[in-house]
Amino acid sequence: MTEYAPTLRDARIDVAAVFGALGRKLPRIIVVTLLILGATFLVLMMMPRLYESSASILVEPRSNVYVRAANEQAPAALVGDASVVSSQIELIKSRDTLLGVIDRLDLRSNPEFNGSQSGSSPLGVVMQLIGRGSSPVSVEERVLNTLYDRMTVIQQRDSRIISILVRTTDPQLSAEIANAVADAHVARRAQLSLSDTAEASGWLNQEIQRLRVAVRDAEARVAQYRVENDLFVVGANNTSLLDQQLSTVAAQITSAQERKNAAASRAAVIRGLLERGQPIESVADVRNSTVIQQLSQEKARLQGQLAQLSATLLSGHPTVRALNAQIGELDTRINQEGYRVAAALEAESQVEADLEASLQADMSRFKQSASTATQDTVTLDSLQREAKAQRDLLEAYLARYSEASSRVDSNSALPDVRVVTEAAPSVTPAFPKTTLILAGVGIVAFAIQAGGVIFGELMSGRALRPVEFLPAAAERPEPAVQAAPPVPAAEQPTAAFPELVAIEPEPDAELAQEPEPSTEAPQAGFTMPANANVRANGEPVRSASESARMLLQELADRRAQRDSARAAVEISAAVAPAPVTKPQRTLTGAVRFADLSADLVLGKTHLLLLADHGTGEPGRSLADSLVSDALAKGLSVVLVDAGSGRIGSAPGISDLSTGEAGFGDVVQKASGQNFAEVAWGQGDQIDRASTKPATLVEALGDIYEVVLVLTGRVGRSSSLPAFADLGGRVVLVTRDTDDADAAEETRRKLLDAGLSRVEISTLEDAVAA
Repeated sequence: MTEYAPTLRDARIDVAAVFGALGRKLPRIIVVTLLILGATFLVLMMMPRLYESSASILVEPRSNVYVRAANEQAPAALVGDASVVSSQIELIKSRDTLLGVIDRLDLRSNPEFNGSQSGSSPLGVVMQLIGRGSSPVSVEERVLNTLYDRMTVIQQRDSRIISILVRTTDPQLSAEIANAVADAHVARRAQLSLSDTAEASGWLNQEIQRLRVAVRDAEARVAQYRVENDLFVVGANNTSLLDQQLSTVAAQITSAQERKNAAASRAAVIRGLLERGQPIESVADVRNSTVIQQLSQEKARLQGQLAQLSATLLSGHPTVRALNAQIGELDTRINQEGYRVAAALEAESQVEADLEASLQADMSRFKQSASTATQDTVTLDSLQREAKAQRDLLEAYLARYSEASSRVDSNSALPDVRVVTEAAPSVTPAFPKTTLILAGVGIVAFAIQAGGVIFGELMSGRALRPVEFLPAAAERPEPAVQAAPPVPAAEQPTAAFPELVAIEPEPDAELAQEPEPSTEAPQAGFTMPANANVRANGEPVRSASESARMLLQELADRRAQRDSARAAVEISAAVAPAPVTKPQRTLTGAVRFADLSADLVLGKTHLLLLADHGTGEPGRSLADSLVSDALAKGLSVVLVDAGSGRIGSAPGISDLSTGEAGFGDVVQKASGQNFAEVAWGQGDQIDRASTKPATLVEALGDIYEVVLVLTGRVGRSSSLPAFADLGGRVVLVTRDTDDADAAEETRRKLLDAGLSRVEISTLEDAVAA
């Protein structure tokens, strides 16, 4: 998140001064750029012109129905295109393929390839003068190396197309070399395919003759054994009937054992729970009992009545004792029913045991009958496996031999590559691209010089101008602290808690007669100076960072004063009798300041929504004390003012809701501290239809450990509905316990409006802490 720190931006860049300096140096920049372009043009003119031609090869399985064998299937698509195409590229660049191209085009006698032309070129002369000439090698190696350098073989993106690009000084020669390399690769792949097929067909013919005799003998032995041992009758899945009967009985025995063991185990579990005095309602068999379900419902009803009466009656009351006796009687009846369920399960286990014994007897009888047949079946299976293996191998060899012989006899083996695009002579040189190179050099030269001028102006300070901040207090007076005007019906929030805006607490007659408290509360805390334009004494407002520093200093002073007060109280308590304190009334849902601060420090509470009850902004004072404690424990804290209505000079949450400020502009972070603040801003009210305030608070929750949101006084002007969906802890803050009835009534209305948890806290407790 961008930090908002306007006091650190004490200088700005003078764009006019920067462009002025750039304009004064512009003639020199243009002259230097033209000189560089001229030198580059001379170098480009000395370089030889290279023309590029390209031929394309498609890698795919090839087949023709007219030259394919009768039982041959069409080849499938290539698997692993990347690896197959990469292998084809390496074959194209192989030495054997390129030697055929060299012999076909007689490149050994070409001066461009045999090295005789390099010594006469300007670049070659310069290389020889500095002692970097080429080492003496054979003509064949020199031609190969030159062809490697001038040829590029690449795969087109997301395809099986291979492009062969060749660059030479002669455009016609470039096209001839590219076409010759493509044709040589296609011819080599066809020759390799034919030679492999011919060798395979000869070997397959020999194996087929041997396997025919072996298969005939194996099948004859199988037929003879079937006749001798009377093994013709077979059931489903090519198995004998005895084997099927044994399999069925074995499956029934296993199922009976499982049912017997399951019933015995469930009965043992139920009896064990009953003997140990533990509840048995968690067992499935017990829960399925209709009697136990009725008894459990009656027990739950009696326990509910007992819990209600225990809150008002003692344990010895006759009604309480009667309820306990009834609950005990129900427990006894539930246990008796559990014993009956266990007995039923044990009877079920005994029935399954008898069935298992009967099936075991059948299994023994079938085993005696199938012993002889099983021994004969083992030998028959062995003979059948041998015959099947020989037959499968023969059929596979026959299919392969048919394919191979059809290809060799008809010379119809097609290579897996084909030329799809032949190279044509190029009319424009591929290198050097004079126009593009000059444009690039010119742009880079101009940009480097302009950047150097701008950098020099910034480093020298001539392009920097100080920023003068005008005090905002003289521009507009501080508005009176008042509730925001009611929101029209069209702007009412559409969140999950629209009833919160209708809650308006009854004003206290005594509080209504009191004047508005000053911005610095002497007892309950202090206020943030960044939220107002003018203080009570007329002092102008300070910047965001200065206000944050003053806040932290005032927090430290306030904590020191509080520690001194505690020490003084402890000393006075040691030498004087304890004063008589006025008994305080206990509020429903009340939370002590010490507990609230401990929850923030321990991480139990992360987001805290403080709503005011009554005048004087008690939530602000309570928030100041909580911020002080959290910062003292080393936590990171952010305070969001979403309810004061004080218009300030810095942008805040009201400007964010209307879109006049961004998220990074409204967060004012203290330099070097773990504290940040979101002020009310420059707007009159928060846009209730905007979701930006809730999004800001949710984002701050991911960054800071403690998030405090001031939602203002409960009522139609409160911003509490905008943050109710965030799941924060809602605390209704009052000045003291004198207005306890009104606070409890407001808390009840908030709960009825849909909030899950609302607590009450008083400033008297915070001051005492």
